[in-house]
Amino acid sequence: MAASAFAASTLIDARTLRDRLARCRVIDCSHDLARPEAGSAEFRAGHVPGAVHAHLDHDLSGAKTGTNGRHPLPEPAAFAAWLGRQGIGRHDAVVAYDRSGGMYAARLWWLLRWLGHADVCVLDGGWQAWVEQGGEVAADAPRYDATRYEASAPAAAMWVDAGFVLRNLQTGEALVVDARGAERYRGVVEPIDARAGHIPGALNRPYTDNLAATGGFKSAAQLSDEWRTLLGARPANEVVAQCGSGVTACHNLLALEAAGLGGARLYPGSWSEWASDPHRPTATGA
Repeated sequence: MAASAFAASTLIDARTLRDRLARCRVIDCSHDLARPEAGSAEFRAGHVPGAVHAHLDHDLSGAKTGTNGRHPLPEPAAFAAWLGRQGIGRHDAVVAYDRSGGMYAARLWWLLRWLGHADVCVLDGGWQAWVEQGGEVAADAPRYDATRYEASAPAAAMWVDAGFVLRNLQTGEALVVDARGAERYRGVVEPIDARAGHIPGALNRPYTDNLAATGGFKSAAQLSDEWRTLLGARPANEVVAQCGSGVTACHNLLALEAAGLGGARLYPGSWSEWASDPHRPTATGA
């Protein structure tokens, strides 16, 4: 990837975004899994000036087959075409935000990196930080001239499939880290997917553990300490991140990058894909 126009291709604070707003393209990724159109409504009610809205189900995910998870990766050409329709080009600096601690914005961050887009980061603290820092609130629907987004070939090294995860049960070449809440990981509850539990051998790091009490990300030093404690002797490039459907796993990948621990991969299908096949083994408990 080319060097990023941002100091670090992970997080940007609200004050810095306010200073650089005229040089950035901003994407509001607000969403609610229980109310899929809530994010669009929140965007219409108020957003960062110049921002466009990305819908998790329609814009940041591909077609579901029933066995490929709840939020499969979009087709690269389709995602690039969506970016072009928003007037976003290959070399634009992009900032993503949401109203949920970065869980949806991190998905867009990962997708753009997957296409080789270096200049992308997430607004630390999201919409709440923008408002608290006195950022202007807009309600107009911005219009941009469409362009052609020239995407690089998707980075195959950034993700793994279910076959890799199944083989890994025997080879142990990667450490799987589950970003879901502890109760879902342990199999105590499962409100969404076909079966309860987790992928055997996976460790649990709920994505919310990356956040400070303020709602923004913990410091890079704290994230590094916590992640190194979790991983032990494992380097970050041997980590596979997963969650329920490949969304909050990107939050863990973003946190790792912010901590200076790059190279981890995403399992996009995550638990929703894994659990759809009754022949794949599952585990419960801690």
